[in-house]
Amino acid sequence: MRSFEITSIGTVRNERTDIQHTDNWGAVRSTITIDERFGDACLQGLDGFSHVEVLFVFDQFPERGDYREPRPWRGRTDLPPVGVFADRGPRRPNRIGVTCCAIESVHGRELTVVGLDAVSGTSVIDLKPAVTEFLPDNVRQPEWVSRLLSEYFQP
Repeated sequence: MRSFEITSIGTVRNERTDIQHTDNWGAVRSTITIDERFGDACLQGLDGFSHVEVLFVFDQFPERGDYREPRPWRGRTDLPPVGVFADRGPRRPNRIGVTCCAIESVHGRELTVVGLDAVSGTSVIDLKPAVTEFLPDNVRQPEWVSRLLSEYFQP
């Protein structure tokens, strides 16, 4: 397999530091500080969008050693086992996370978002404005996913 080297573009800062506290992200306010190598105008124009997709690395979690066996989401035995690519958890190949967040403010190299499910100190690897034309119209998922995540983005 090919491998790639990725350098972070910035860092998340917020009040969440416990990697085991995995619910209630809806009201979490995070400031992403972009590295100075991108200059003070790197976020210019982003304030015209309501949401941004934040790509980050679950760099405070160990990578899972074996991905061959399906496992239940969040380790819950009352849920059906799924393969690694049917799970959004942090213990995954390359440990890449992505969340679409509401933009609260943009100031120089600082972007403040609401709803980012990444703990303080997390490395950000890219940002992309959420664009309607790239968003799906009819998302389908198993009923148990909605039940499981009912508390995930609640304040």
